[in-house]
Amino acid sequence: MTAFQEYLLSPWLYYTLMTVYALSILTVIIVILSENRNPVKSLAWMTVLLVVPGVGLVLYIFFGRNIQRKHLISRRNLRKLRRTEASSRRPADLRRLRLSPQSVQLVKLAHSLAGAVYHEGNSASVFTDAREKMDALIADIDNARDYINIEYYIIDDDNIGRRFQSALIQAARRGVRVRVIYDHVGSFSAGRKFWKELRQAGVDIHPFFRVVFPIFATHINWRNHRKIAVIDGRAAYIGGMNIADRYLAETWRDLHVRIQGPAVRALQYCFAVDWTFMGQPLVNDPMPQDHPQPEKPMGMQLISSGPTGKWPNIAMVFQRAIANARRRVYIMTPYFLPDDSLLRALQTAALARVDVRILIPRNPDSVVMRHASFSYISQCLSAGMKVYLYEGGMLHSKALIIDYDMTSVGSTNFDFRSFEHNFEANIMVYSQEFNARITDEFRNACSSATRLVASEWRRRPLGNRAIQSVVRLLSPIL
Repeated sequence: MTAFQEYLLSPWLYYTLMTVYALSILTVIIVILSENRNPVKSLAWMTVLLVVPGVGLVLYIFFGRNIQRKHLISRRNLRKLRRTEASSRRPADLRRLRLSPQSVQLVKLAHSLAGAVYHEGNSASVFTDAREKMDALIADIDNARDYINIEYYIIDDDNIGRRFQSALIQAARRGVRVRVIYDHVGSFSAGRKFWKELRQAGVDIHPFFRVVFPIFATHINWRNHRKIAVIDGRAAYIGGMNIADRYLAETWRDLHVRIQGPAVRALQYCFAVDWTFMGQPLVNDPMPQDHPQPEKPMGMQLISSGPTGKWPNIAMVFQRAIANARRRVYIMTPYFLPDDSLLRALQTAALARVDVRILIPRNPDSVVMRHASFSYISQCLSAGMKVYLYEGGMLHSKALIIDYDMTSVGSTNFDFRSFEHNFEANIMVYSQEFNARITDEFRNACSSATRLVASEWRRRPLGNRAIQSVVRLLSPIL
């Protein structure tokens, strides 16, 4: 045995490495405690670190770090963008608006949390078919004259992705300024050639939080889940549909909205903040000062959130909206993993005889998320909520319907990841007509769903119950 081999096997080296390892685990636990996070989430991370320390340490480095203090944009540029967003209009006089006191409170809350401006005089088209949505988006891209600003979580190099790419290339070649943000993890399947062809045509394109070594560990957990498009400041898109063939499948059900009116400015502002975060110059595109007046104008606010924010904006707005509900709360979501405050708000509403209904897919695109979502069903049923399992395939729609006058549609799933880890955006629409449209879609989806009965749910196989209980422990970090 050589001297080097003896050194490697020496007790001194073993105890030194074990001491360093133990100190590393202890340091991470101290960091978690010092951040004063959600206690449930902190306990989940500490449990993982103590039970499986090796695996837990790696998982924490990749998925557990807190970037709340990281600024997306400088305060100076943020002030400039906010002045630009509000420059064409006076602040709405909420006292003269035909809004319920509960809606007025939500408007004030969203403004306090995220500076969300309330825009009057908007119209919206609702898409539940991805092919129709893509046809409309491509038509708007083909008709663009000044600029196109787009950010998507997933852009695939497939049939629909190539059609989308071709439309952007043609727009850039005719002199339209085209900017694209894509999430580097979500769009990982699209190769370098796909992006290179866009850049060579003059499209200004950048990945959000590029995941490459050695900064892989600091970026992988923070994803841009937004799906936003703004064309010439006159039309904008927001919702749950990405750019990929699978969203066109008959077994895939989703929801997206095309907006016209002053609220387009809010989506432009959201894009501009993300664009500046990419290290790019401040977006200063011209915004139209005149918009066609719809027959039934809608009031709108864009509420965005992300892990860099001071508050979990969307989660807090949802919690208040549920607490304010007087008649009904309808939720469509592919994943249902509420934190304690949101679950308690839903239980409180149901026990107060508010009609609370939860619609989730029986077979989502993630087995782990399926078990995690199902672990919350018993608590919902016991409080009197109506829970439906969609049987028609993958329900990817994301909507919150409150009473008869407020609706939220966007990219946010009803889970920990969307509320705490992802960069998300939802449009809050204050309109009875829009509320009725989304309610019709909710009911249509329920016609292809099974309503769960508490007594039958309690008799589900013991093995399933055990798996759901175990997976639920990981819910805060999924």
